[in-house]
Amino acid sequence: MITPLDQLGREAIAKRGWFAAHKWLLLRRLSQMSVFALFLLGPIAGIWIIKGNLSSSLLFDVVPMTDPLLFLQILSAGFTGIASAAVIGAALVLVFYLVVGGRVYCSWVCPVNIVTDTANWLRRRLNIKSSAKISVNARYWMLALTLVLSFSTGTLAYELVNPVSMLHRGLIFGMGFGWTIVLGVFLFDLLIMKHGWCGHLCPMGAFYGILGNSAFVRVRADRRADCDDCMECYEVCPEPQVLPPALKGEQKGLAPVILSGDCTNCGRCVDICGEDVFDFGLRIGRISGVGKVDGAPRAVSGHESAS
Repeated sequence: MITPLDQLGREAIAKRGWFAAHKWLLLRRLSQMSVFALFLLGPIAGIWIIKGNLSSSLLFDVVPMTDPLLFLQILSAGFTGIASAAVIGAALVLVFYLVVGGRVYCSWVCPVNIVTDTANWLRRRLNIKSSAKISVNARYWMLALTLVLSFSTGTLAYELVNPVSMLHRGLIFGMGFGWTIVLGVFLFDLLIMKHGWCGHLCPMGAFYGILGNSAFVRVRADRRADCDDCMECYEVCPEPQVLPPALKGEQKGLAPVILSGDCTNCGRCVDICGEDVFDFGLRIGRISGVGKVDGAPRAVSGHESAS
């Protein structure tokens, strides 16, 4: 039976308690706040654990970290004489997200995630409906456009309007014009389209989604036989198209693992499921709901329908 919007999560709270039913949400917020706090420590307290911003930073004055998408824009713009630290930093970040999941950045680090989550929470509260439809593949066109603009203009054109960079730098050094961009993203998700920016348009999400296709850390549905079709996971998931192969693909021999790079590993489905169908794990192996280990069925990406 499909759960009404005003009752989302009640079963999970009743069975596990409020904190256990919001564990991954609380951990995500802690992660996002901690990342922001580390950047603030330097300007406010003179404790320079991390110098810079989310685009380019230095950890303990030793370890460089560079946003790989920014690095691609630099290459596309034709800049020469790129510092070796930038190359090493981009490589380190790239390897990290290849292992843990590219779009972990979106749900566990990106400050805009809090803005869009707030918009979608308010959207449900106000029962706002809209008919806007944009393909989830539009973000890949946005990614291509980002690189084409850098190539054609010889500049980091997207960084002039990148809400992630503008919000993060703005919270530390002052927003200025950046507030209008962030407000636009909030209103777009609130009034125009559910999960509109992060789920359909953000080129950074597209880039990290490509990285996430080969990640080891995954959300698994090993207890999918216990699913009662309440549809709560579909309602809260920012990328619901990734769920069917893992959740409903047993008859087609599909593994109970969300393999799509579009998955943000946010844990919303884990938190909200009263039947404990979902949990975090690895992409290999398969544990059934009764604890038996059986052979791993054919695995497909979240783009393949299991309906």
